[in-house]
Amino acid sequence: MICYVLAVVALPLLAALINFWLPAKSKATGLISSLAIVVGCVLSIIVFSKVWNKQPVHMQTLWFTIGQTKVFAGILLNNISVLMLLLVSLIALPVHIYSTAYMKHDDRYGRYFTYLSFFCFSMLALVVIDSLVLFYAFWELVGFSSYLLIGFWFTRDKAVQANKKAFIMNRIGDIGLLSAIIIIFAQFHTFDIATLFSDGGLVFKSIIKDGMWISATNQIPVIWQYVACAGIFMAVAAKSAQFPLHTWLPDAMEGPTSVSALIHAATMVAAGVFLLGRVYPFFTDTELTILAIIGCFTAFMAATIALSQNDLKKVLAYSTISQLGYMTLAMGVGAYGSSLFHLVTHAFFKCLLFLVAGVVIHEMQHIKEENNLDIDPQNIQLMGGLRKKLPVTFIVAVVGSLALIGIPLTSGYLSKDGILIQAFEWSDGRNALLKLVPIGALVTSWLTAFYVTRLIAKVFFGEFKLLKHRPQLKMHISDGGWQYRVPLILLAICSLFPLFSLNPFFYENAWLFESLKPANSLARENIYHTIIPVGVNILSVFVIYFTYTIYTEKRIFRFPQTGFLYRLSYNQWYLDKIYKRAVVKPILGLGKFCFWFDRNIIDGIIHLLDNITRKIAALTAWADKYIVDGFLHAVAALVQSIGNFARKFQNGKVQYYLYSMLLIVLILFVLKILI
Repeated sequence: MICYVLAVVALPLLAALINFWLPAKSKATGLISSLAIVVGCVLSIIVFSKVWNKQPVHMQTLWFTIGQTKVFAGILLNNISVLMLLLVSLIALPVHIYSTAYMKHDDRYGRYFTYLSFFCFSMLALVVIDSLVLFYAFWELVGFSSYLLIGFWFTRDKAVQANKKAFIMNRIGDIGLLSAIIIIFAQFHTFDIATLFSDGGLVFKSIIKDGMWISATNQIPVIWQYVACAGIFMAVAAKSAQFPLHTWLPDAMEGPTSVSALIHAATMVAAGVFLLGRVYPFFTDTELTILAIIGCFTAFMAATIALSQNDLKKVLAYSTISQLGYMTLAMGVGAYGSSLFHLVTHAFFKCLLFLVAGVVIHEMQHIKEENNLDIDPQNIQLMGGLRKKLPVTFIVAVVGSLALIGIPLTSGYLSKDGILIQAFEWSDGRNALLKLVPIGALVTSWLTAFYVTRLIAKVFFGEFKLLKHRPQLKMHISDGGWQYRVPLILLAICSLFPLFSLNPFFYENAWLFESLKPANSLARENIYHTIIPVGVNILSVFVIYFTYTIYTEKRIFRFPQTGFLYRLSYNQWYLDKIYKRAVVKPILGLGKFCFWFDRNIIDGIIHLLDNITRKIAALTAWADKYIVDGFLHAVAALVQSIGNFARKFQNGKVQYYLYSMLLIVLILFVLKILI
């Protein structure tokens, strides 16, 4: 079993290493990466069948020792880990197949599959490791991989700015996760996830009493528990794009669309929700309530922004943020099973919608190049009527859209209604403010119906907008080859109810929910189980029809594109502008000030000291040369003169010596007489 898991994780890494050494344009790279994922999928299915709803499998070995602390590394297989292992593999497979066609004309084809395989390796390893230390390491690798893929087209300035933004905002979250890991280790003296968070683990045994966090090992002020939870939420908010760290995700659309499909479905953004699932027992009721509020606000805010966006991929990006808000909300209200259920269903239909977007953008780009147009191929205002040219793409897009809205007979209906129902059950007995949480989720569901229908209507219905201005426009477009169609059809099938439940109307009968639901879940007889699905879907159908009439030729009502609310939505609640003014500009200003201070003050002082030192050195050199050396040279000259004078008396002539002696005697005699 463990060997299968190691193979699933190692195969993408091996593919990445092989691709790294192959030529950049080699088509073999796509085959190697796809083959690794195919084998990984088969092995993941085997592992899933042997572990799901059975005793968890945990194997570890001693990694290293520091003092008395032993740090272990190993594999932990339980329901959530094997579910994510299978999900990542299943979503990565159609993305790889699709990418072989989507990227075939790119000059960096080999590099793309190298990055993609490394991305899959990072995420697959993240979901099965059993140590918080290794979890953090692979968490960072997932972020690094996404940085490479978002900025894959690094010759585009927008792509470079987008991957830097994603990298920096995720580093903010990573600081929180690292802080939480340090606090957890300081409290429980272990990094082992199973020991900490499994049933009966150390966290389960912890309670809060009299302002202290009492565990099986120690006592610390409860404030540290709040700090640790805040750190975990920071990590979740960054990776899973929750308010206030969500603004990087729409910009991440600058990467290839196939990458967007993987990031938004089962890898990057799913990592945050997976983290919540891994450490769920760590959160108290108060912290879960905060999670629910933030999740609800994020879902509502992102849905309102999606209403007015004209970039095809940005609409889907804000849709992802909104759905991730649902998952976070579900975790906050105790709907742990429904949150993970929605994570799985969302992966299929969101991957489908992004791949659909890829086909549409690819064909719009073809029209642009064939007709030499200066247009944005992602602008839905320029589209329309494409259902006639792209029939397969249109059908699967409708299936994915209905699943995203949560219409019956789709998987999205089962998972989303579960969240809504349990949110209302959670709000019973709570104050009026908290009752806004399920109401906000309900309103968000109808907003989803609006912006999804608007997207489909503008892209696939009506007449092609460019034809109005260019009647002779060439439109040689199609659904593409089997590499496009097969992934789309498979994902569309997986977006319908039979994959998860034979009963298309009761989420409680879904096999995934039954295995993950809490023990205290309410019975079906609860009134919410009938009112919520009926009310949501009746009004959703009305919203779909109403939106269709707005954005098709019927146009019985024209949606206003002026006013404060429209500007608020179109400008994405001005959050990017606020961040630029309140955070980016002050930081850049501080950086410029520090640069000025360093250049003019610090460097000025250093240059001044340098000049003073140079002057002192020059003065010292002059004094040494002209005073010290001058004195020495004068003494030497005097001694030399005296020596030369005295040497004259040593000429070797005896008579000269006698004359000298006589002269000296006479001089002494005279001096004696005079003195």
